[in-house]
Amino acid sequence: MNFWAVKLSLFINYFVFAILLNSVGTVILQVQTTYGVSESSASILEACKDLSIAITSFLVASFIARIGYKRAMLIALGFLTLACLSMPQLPAFWMTKMMFVVTGVGFALVKVSVFASLGLVTQDQKEHVSLMNFLESFFMIGVLSGYFIFSAFVDDADPGALGWLNVYYLLALLTGIAFVLMFFTHLDESTVTPEQTESLLDEFVDMLRLSIKPLVFVFIICAFLYVLIEQSIMSWLPTFNSKVLNLSSSLSIQMTSILAASTALGRFFAGMIFKRLDWFLVLTICMLLAGGLVLITLPLAGATHHEQITSWYSAPLAAFMFPLIGLCIAPVYPAINSVILSSLPNRQHGPMAGLIVVFSALGGTTGSIVTGALFQAFGGKTAFYCSLVPIAAILVTLYLFKRQTGKIPGAGKVNVVSASPH
Repeated sequence: MNFWAVKLSLFINYFVFAILLNSVGTVILQVQTTYGVSESSASILEACKDLSIAITSFLVASFIARIGYKRAMLIALGFLTLACLSMPQLPAFWMTKMMFVVTGVGFALVKVSVFASLGLVTQDQKEHVSLMNFLESFFMIGVLSGYFIFSAFVDDADPGALGWLNVYYLLALLTGIAFVLMFFTHLDESTVTPEQTESLLDEFVDMLRLSIKPLVFVFIICAFLYVLIEQSIMSWLPTFNSKVLNLSSSLSIQMTSILAASTALGRFFAGMIFKRLDWFLVLTICMLLAGGLVLITLPLAGATHHEQITSWYSAPLAAFMFPLIGLCIAPVYPAINSVILSSLPNRQHGPMAGLIVVFSALGGTTGSIVTGALFQAFGGKTAFYCSLVPIAAILVTLYLFKRQTGKIPGAGKVNVVSASPH
């Protein structure tokens, strides 16, 4: 098996899905002007994405090894290509919802397969953590690229125009390339082929039993809270930029890229910091800094201009500072993911990856819907101030997670070298 070819294929898959998954914030902004839907109605797009991720992961993660990791990724990429081609042809809000359902189902198959495949192409825990770091950093590069790709198709002179939907033809081309690359890549899955004596029901029950282990249970809470924070901010930052800071639609989307860039940098630097400092200390400091940034930057959002802002040079300070929260929260998710996966045997990586995806998706949906409701009822500043609640909660769960890792041989060592990923 050519490890480099497999790794490249996994990276391309993640890159494509990074663009589509994190376009939800951009699309939430666009459907409000294009189709005239309200903030609370637009927030359903996050649920279409995340609930389909959660349901698919829950149903298939326990027996995805039977389907085959490569075959699962090909199925996901094939259907996603068709969905992208359909978006400009069927310009309606219901099609937008269907697009994110397909994206969610596809990402569930891809993420579980990718996470489970990492154990097949790495030799030890340190290499596993390192590869996950690069993989998730590359994911954030995809997110960053997506903001500029989508903004290039938005017409500020006519925000309600349908021209922005043409971006999906480009995305269909990318997913098609990813499909072809994966098709011609050989992935040796012989070591994770399930025993024929074990039924699908047995595998499903094994995944449920895994979820009630103390370490896994506390991890689930940590992952849920982290994604709740990240997605509530990432999905609603374009709308915050537009409606609170009064930036133009294209500039609102472009400036959200600061969040993706700061998250990528946070994960990159965390990979080096974790080699020298205790992971719990680092993550605690990061979350305290995140809370401080919220308290410092949101008051600045009140001092904005009344006329619409169309240039980076004219954007208020809050537009640059608040997205830096990504730098603070970035190390949390990859660090705890790496602990869990590295402390389990390869045969349990599929089910564990499924649990990661399920509860991450539920956290993302909860965060976006709650933030959307708060945004509509109380305004964007209040909605983002409320992120202080899960930030405080995650500090508590990280402490509990630290205590649980101390009870598992080797888990603490993994976290010390743990590096970034989403």
